[in-house]
Amino acid sequence: MRSLAITKRILTELIRDKRTLALLFIAPILIMWLLSIMFSATTDTHVTIGTANLSSSLVKQIDVVKHVSVKTYASADQADQALKDYRIDATVVKTSANHYHLTFANIDSAKTALTKQAFQIALQKSKAHQLAATMQRLVAILPTTAQAQLSQGTVSATTHIKSTYRYGNSSTGYFTKILPIFMGFFVFLISGIGLLRERSSGTLDRLLATPVQRGEIVTGYMVSYGVVAIIQTLLIVITTVWLLKVQIVGDLALVFLINILLALAALAMGIFISTFASSEFQMMQFVPIVVMPQVFFSGIVPLDALPNWIQVISKILPLTYAGNAMNDVIMKGQGVETIAGGLGVLVLFIVFFMVLNVVGLKRYRKV
Repeated sequence: MRSLAITKRILTELIRDKRTLALLFIAPILIMWLLSIMFSATTDTHVTIGTANLSSSLVKQIDVVKHVSVKTYASADQADQALKDYRIDATVVKTSANHYHLTFANIDSAKTALTKQAFQIALQKSKAHQLAATMQRLVAILPTTAQAQLSQGTVSATTHIKSTYRYGNSSTGYFTKILPIFMGFFVFLISGIGLLRERSSGTLDRLLATPVQRGEIVTGYMVSYGVVAIIQTLLIVITTVWLLKVQIVGDLALVFLINILLALAALAMGIFISTFASSEFQMMQFVPIVVMPQVFFSGIVPLDALPNWIQVISKILPLTYAGNAMNDVIMKGQGVETIAGGLGVLVLFIVFFMVLNVVGLKRYRKV
């Protein structure tokens, strides 16, 4: 009977707490719905290959491969420059007779694999067509005995292929592509829930009972927890680079800067969300609704393969800008001039949520 009484009390409290009920039942449905959208999206891989010094027949054979398009350049230098500018995904250059040099951007392992497959298929078809044409010409001019000897002794020349990678190596996989996004996710998650203990201990309530202004309270929380968030961020980045051996093409200092700004944005957002949570349990229930969509829409699945309304939503999520900026620095070696826009948006997120935090404290004290 006592167990039934305890059960009745807990269920009664849950039924009365409409916010908890909504988070318990709506959050899983929301996450499953988002997952269904992600994994039902069409994610065919398309590559653009730059060629130089190739025969027209080989270029044609590459171009007819499904999901592959070809851009022909007058020289290997022009093709290489296009690859450096990320206008193309790979280059195929003929350096000498039967010698080819393939260079891959390699920021997407699926595109690298498709390029290799397309070139091998095109090369085999091109060689077969050339051999057939040569045989026809020789058959027309050689006597019967020589034709028989020719058909028995025909051996195709060995083809030599050299492969180089602008990022990573032949073992670079999909995990390497999404790792910068997950790095930002963990920074965001850890920093965003850093205020839970402070909220549950009642320190904030006692602080609000003093004459301290709301802006000073928010600034104090941002600075103190910001120091902790920065230390956590440094540890995550160091672990990613030195323990997981992730190659950083660009400036490591920019990677630190991006993650620190993301951590501060997550902290400001976490403080704001905590004003709507009455307990740690409720705060954790906000994680699926607030954090998980940012992971889904930050580039794990290419956004151009998702519905337009999702692409619009991704533009108002800080993790999207941080993920794009980190990919630009880590994989493409871009500088601050390229990611300045993303950094500016992260700063705006920080300022915006700090203002909201000051306004949000009015529900506790109108001072």
